[in-house]
Amino acid sequence: MNAQLSVGWSVAPLRSLLDLLESGSRPRGGVRGIQDGVPSVGGEHLDAVGGFDFEAIKYVPESFFSRMKRGHIRQSDILVVKDGATTGKVSLVRHDFPFARAVVNEHVFVCRPNDSTLPEFLFWFLWSRIGQDALLENFQGSAQGGINQGFADNVMTPVAPLTEQRRIAAKVEALLARVSVARERLERVPRILKRFRQAVLAAACEGRLTEGGLGSIVDSVAPAEGIASQPTHEPPAPWPHRSLAELCDLSRPITYGVIKLGPDTGGGVPTLRSSNVRPLALDLRVVKPIATEIADAYPRTKLRGGEVLVTVRGTLGGVAVVPNELRGYNVSREVAVAAVQSPAIPAFVALCVASPTSVAWLAEREKGAAYTGINIEDLRELPIPVPSPEEQEEVVSLANRLFALADTIEHRVNAALARTEKLPQAILSRAFAGELVPTEAELARAEARSYETAAELLERIRTERARAKTVQAARKAKVPGRKRPRTMKGRARH
Repeated sequence: MNAQLSVGWSVAPLRSLLDLLESGSRPRGGVRGIQDGVPSVGGEHLDAVGGFDFEAIKYVPESFFSRMKRGHIRQSDILVVKDGATTGKVSLVRHDFPFARAVVNEHVFVCRPNDSTLPEFLFWFLWSRIGQDALLENFQGSAQGGINQGFADNVMTPVAPLTEQRRIAAKVEALLARVSVARERLERVPRILKRFRQAVLAAACEGRLTEGGLGSIVDSVAPAEGIASQPTHEPPAPWPHRSLAELCDLSRPITYGVIKLGPDTGGGVPTLRSSNVRPLALDLRVVKPIATEIADAYPRTKLRGGEVLVTVRGTLGGVAVVPNELRGYNVSREVAVAAVQSPAIPAFVALCVASPTSVAWLAEREKGAAYTGINIEDLRELPIPVPSPEEQEEVVSLANRLFALADTIEHRVNAALARTEKLPQAILSRAFAGELVPTEAELARAEARSYETAAELLERIRTERARAKTVQAARKAKVPGRKRPRTMKGRARH
């Protein structure tokens, strides 16, 4: 602890704040296959947020538990992983700990705070970044090394006056609860946006986007998300449908591309694979070039710009329009090329191929088990709605605006989620700098009263513990029947 302490605070070795520091054990041969008994808590059961995950609980037999002298868990204990990849992970045994009896194994320390420190206050310090850094400074050994009991002598721990500890712990937990709620709500948004995008696609290809506008989208998304929706809109008149093949250039029938790409060739023909064709987008970060002579053997899939690409092998669901700047590229056998022409507009056709209706239609015709795919004959028969070119243009424009809105919201949500990841440590940093709640020194000064500083608290606890040990030793010496040691003078008389 290099930072200046708040008035009334002190710093002390962790060991001086504990009544107990010990680890547990397991039977010889381990606990595999033991189906009942007393729960045995290992490092894998401590989660990242200071709680527990008992999905795969382990047990020690009752007979072994009855002989265990160390490692028993009590409420308000702080558990610390002592070795392995998660060394230093800490959890607090709260009132909702699910087991009346439980022990730790040999990989976990039980830290039991004494009366000088509120368990929640000490736990949050050890969970904080500064506490974790202090713990891990004691790490010894290789990647599978760990810490021994000596860490408790080296981890210097801030101590506030006891009443201030209570206020700090309560404030920290209240703020972190709010952060958790905010994070849970933010984490719901991507799922809602996914449904929103699907609803846009469905509405776009069913004529509801231009007829019902945003209201028809809300009608589709709201029930699944528990949101009050608008009154149902009257369904629009159905559009005529034609097969995808009928909407393409007859001289360029729908087909897939290069079967064997061969090795990467510098300066060859860039060739799009299924990994490049994403839902309504192209990912051009990694495009494989192939030999010119191989690409030239597949002239029907040589791209000119404006084609609709559809993934038909491997990862399905990709569909995108080829921009003019990709003229001259080719595609692999995982990708089909549909050279859409008037009266169809490529961007509109891509929306319809990506719509839930088309995805379901194609899914019913998927072939294969380990390596699924769509037959080109089935893709050619895919029914596509064909409104007027003017209405197609309007649908594409509205859909793109709604997708852009969803992208903006998602970007902001992701930024907010990133901030929530940093908030807990920021809160704890302020807490242990004495900046989260009014200090006891400030309150005492404002109320014209005295208070017990942390240094006085620590000295009082030390004195009380020393006095208790003296009394306990005196009581042991007076136990009836206990032989008193003979003195040299007594032996001399005999």
